Amino acid sequence: MKAILFAASAAVLTVLACAAPSTAADPLVVSDIAWKATPAEGRSDAHFRLSHKGSTSDISLDGDRDEFDAVRTALQGAAGPVSFSVVHEAGVLACDGTLTKAQAGSGNCRFTSDPAFEAALRERGLAPERRSDLIAMLMVDATIALADGLTEAGVKPEDNDDLIAAAALEVTPAYVSDLRSEAMVLTAVEDAIALKALDVDGAYVRGLAAAGYKGLSAHDVVGMKAMGVSPQYAQAMNAAAGRAR
Repeated sequence: MKAILFAASAAVLTVLACAAPSTAADPLVVSDIAWKATPAEGRSDAHFRLSHKGSTSDISLDGDRDEFDAVRTALQGAAGPVSFSVVHEAGVLACDGTLTKAQAGSGNCRFTSDPAFEAALRERGLAPERRSDLIAMLMVDATIALADGLTEAGVKPEDNDDLIAAAALEVTPAYVSDLRSEAMVLTAVEDAIALKALDVDGAYVRGLAAAGYKGLSAHDVVGMKAMGVSPQYAQAMNAAAGRAR
């Protein structure tokens, strides 16, 4: 299941990662970050990319994230110097650079992490191994509320990678609740992430229950979805098996 989890996460974003773990002596500020904006084809927003030590993280500026309003506004300007900041629970990303035209430009950023956020992660056993993980949390909107909500839903994130992946794929407590049925046992966040990566929803799981499948593991459901097994197909196979008997 871990292989599915990591592959799914990579399909959504390449999480920013340093080559070496951070230590207690690391500063709160990461300054060697580059940004690039490019127009989104056929849309009014732009793609925003951060690069750090050879790794990248992308976000579409489609209006879903209020904390990126300043970025959207700045990138609508005319060619010339530009600056903007993103304020998030994880910290503050302050950027400057140059626009070549509206929605297109590049420059550099500084990220200053929030010590209170890091302390809250440590309290929950989710302390990041690299300071750049905190930048990824900003990009995918990984929050303490999400960590606590998933824990209360019975799928506690085991490390900060779990929290980042869950945020990237929008695995929410509501999604976990919708998945629960007599058809499937769900107790691990990595399973919920894998299910979301394959677009498994509550209706699919409830359809399997209606077809007579009870107590399946998440791994079983992932396998069925990956093979294209629909609830209707499962019902037809069960009916055919019954007639054969």
